[in-house]
Amino acid sequence: MASGNPFFDDLQSKPEVFDPPQNEDIMDCESVHDPIQAAIKPNVTVSGNVRELLECPVCLNAMYPPIHQCSNGHTLCSGCKPRVHNRCPTCRHELGNIRCLALEKIAASLELPCKYESFGCIGIYPYYSKLKHESQCSYRPYSCPYAGSECTVIGDIPYLVAHLKDDHKVDMHNGCTFNHRYVKSNPHEVENATWMLTVFSCFGQYFCLHFEAFQLGISPVYIAFLRFMGDDNEAKSYNYSLEVGGNGRKIIWQGVPRSIRDSHRKVRDSFDGLLIQRNMALFFSGGDRKELKLRVTGRIWKEQ
Repeated sequence: MASGNPFFDDLQSKPEVFDPPQNEDIMDCESVHDPIQAAIKPNVTVSGNVRELLECPVCLNAMYPPIHQCSNGHTLCSGCKPRVHNRCPTCRHELGNIRCLALEKIAASLELPCKYESFGCIGIYPYYSKLKHESQCSYRPYSCPYAGSECTVIGDIPYLVAHLKDDHKVDMHNGCTFNHRYVKSNPHEVENATWMLTVFSCFGQYFCLHFEAFQLGISPVYIAFLRFMGDDNEAKSYNYSLEVGGNGRKIIWQGVPRSIRDSHRKVRDSFDGLLIQRNMALFFSGGDRKELKLRVTGRIWKEQ
């Protein structure tokens, strides 16, 4: 059915005119092949009105191709189109398969600052590359590494160190060696029990030592592991070792600390640390095996 608007009719009859990548790969578009767009891109000033045009009225996120529109010109993103059952959320007209090529081309001509500008990123990025950059931006804030609660605090490393000390009352230590004793009167209480988080300062960096109990299938186990308060590329510059033992036996673990970009649960569930089965832990504890008494020692060093 003709819309009464030759522009919309043309879009409906030629949907193949503009065919950008259909997934996250669209973020890799570093340039526009249209010479006119390439010429004007550096001089584009993004006003609040243009940003509003590129905001989906349903999810309120920035829209990326394919951007859909109804016959009255109202737009929404492709992700929200199924959610509104192919009805325009503004005027309730049927959406059909009309693409808003003009808005897609406007978006391709824009360059925007990173959303982490306030954290120090000074980069300006093409509209279709901005999301990919932001997902990897070295200035993006870190999540609080405390595992004992669902803490939603984010910030840079100095802020999180102060937050851990003041709000979570985490023990802070200077130095690259540690000797910790973990005592639990009832070792049968192991259902995802986070017992200890300690922060170490050495080499001008901060490290989080975790120790906890959790269920591995039907078997209770204990795990100790180290996380680096920084990005993964920096974490790989360090190594650490953990040792636990008793009664003339010991277990030693050596590894690379994981970045706090990886969640506590992700590291724990990958078993990337010193794992101790409960029977062995109670054997190390000595006595009547009814109380957990583990001494974990370790050190951190930097690869040359």
